[in-house]
Amino acid sequence: MEVREKIIKIIRENRISTTEVADVLGKKGHVKGPMPIIPGLHKVGFVEFVYAWNESNWEVHEQLQNISEDRIVYIHGIQCEERAIFGDLVSKYILLYKRASAIIVNGLLRDAHTLIKEKYPMWCTGFTPIGCFNTKNETMPPKEMLEMLYSTFQGAVIVADDSGVILIEKEFLTEDLIKKLEFIELQEDVWYFCMDAHKMSTFEIVCQKKYLSVDGLISKDKLNELSTFSTAG
Repeated sequence: MEVREKIIKIIRENRISTTEVADVLGKKGHVKGPMPIIPGLHKVGFVEFVYAWNESNWEVHEQLQNISEDRIVYIHGIQCEERAIFGDLVSKYILLYKRASAIIVNGLLRDAHTLIKEKYPMWCTGFTPIGCFNTKNETMPPKEMLEMLYSTFQGAVIVADDSGVILIEKEFLTEDLIKKLEFIELQEDVWYFCMDAHKMSTFEIVCQKKYLSVDGLISKDKLNELSTFSTAG
């Protein structure tokens, strides 16, 4: 199994939250805007990048024909103003027929009642009944912008849950990230153990890291692991 796939497996099997992943990335990676339409979901996977442009979803329909199975489809609205990029028909096509694992829309959607009823794994910035036009654009988005978005998102990894969406860019998909993910899981366990079992304050736990200096509180092996990295709470 290659490193990128191992990272996805670790996050999925341990249900590592966006909060924890953001901490591992140095409090970075937030994709601003999209929030879940259904609570309680946790999704992680490789990104398939799609864009919408100029109040039209023509290019969305066109690009969706070629998306890969089991990807998180990230759709970025560019100058779509207050129009929904799509609704139930396209959502069903992406999830049921193209077999994507989730949809992240940096823009508005419509048909909220159906999307919620179907419990689709989707994140968006909001809803409106007013949709985009399905007419072909005569222009393209600015070349530099499109190249930057494609380079950033395509093939990267997204983690999405109730707190929002985190992007792990391709340069961070390394063995070092695996070690940090394993560390953050251990640290969370130790922090809650210190508060619940030893009644430490959050100041003692997070700021002073008192557990590192109390003899016999945790094993030497765990102490060594906890001393490897340092993250803020």
